[in-house]
Amino acid sequence: MKIRVGFGFDVHQLKDGNDLWLGGIKLAHTKGAVGHSDADVLIHAICDALLGAAGMRDIGFHFPDTASEFKGIDSKILLDRVSQLLKKEGYSIGNIDCTLVLEQPKINPHIDEMKKTLSTILNVEVNDIGIKATTNEKMGYVGREDGVCAYAVALIQKQ
Repeated sequence: MKIRVGFGFDVHQLKDGNDLWLGGIKLAHTKGAVGHSDADVLIHAICDALLGAAGMRDIGFHFPDTASEFKGIDSKILLDRVSQLLKKEGYSIGNIDCTLVLEQPKINPHIDEMKKTLSTILNVEVNDIGIKATTNEKMGYVGREDGVCAYAVALIQKQ
């Protein structure tokens, strides 16, 4: 069995009045992320971790922000496509661990729903996905609530 690990990171600006999508769910908040797609930083970081583990470049390579077909796309669709790319190459997902970094809103009440949403798309057990959240202690672009970022690591294996 061949085991591989990948790392992903994503960042998006926050803007008043935009929708805030994180982990495949829409959260009620006054600010939302700005992006070509729905700007779900958590899903984008997961996609990059999975693609990186498989040596398949990154989300921007597969779903460029210059392509009109991806304008406003639901990031859950992108995650499903990444999952299919991995399956095509014979990989299965071992586990994923993520950290969201933002000041507001509080993420803890939404983690279970995010994990359920992501596990359904990826066809893994809910406990194979870890999601944590932290603030940036009011420092930098995250601390000023100008942006949100996410980190993810993924373990994949090939028989």
